[in-house]
Amino acid sequence: MKTYSFENLEVWKKSRELVLFVYRIQTSFPSFEKYGLGDQLRRAVVSVSSNFVEGNARYSIKEQIHFIEIALGSLMEVYCQLTLAYDLNYINIEQLKLCKEKIEEVYKLLKGIRYQKIKLLPPNSPKS
Repeated sequence: MKTYSFENLEVWKKSRELVLFVYRIQTSFPSFEKYGLGDQLRRAVVSVSSNFVEGNARYSIKEQIHFIEIALGSLMEVYCQLTLAYDLNYINIEQLKLCKEKIEEVYKLLKGIRYQKIKLLPPNSPKS
């Protein structure tokens, strides 16, 4: 079975772990949130790894950077939604802290890859 280059990257592995973690904790949300905050949270967390992988398949460095930035935006959306879930007492402080640690890990990896891609752009090129 073919292995794609992104499958060996730590950021993809960690973003998948974040998806699994978020899916597990959002099951404790009230049933009326299934199509509200829970649905929005699931879409946002899946978007992180999906956008990274989509960008990884692009040939243009600018496009790759663009998709990394979308993944970063989705990652911050996940944090915002988890904070709201905490505010609404759907998750406890320990769950929020653990999620934040996982988010920070993925954030640092994405930012590092973005920085490396920017260094590959020709001089005097707009950075994004």
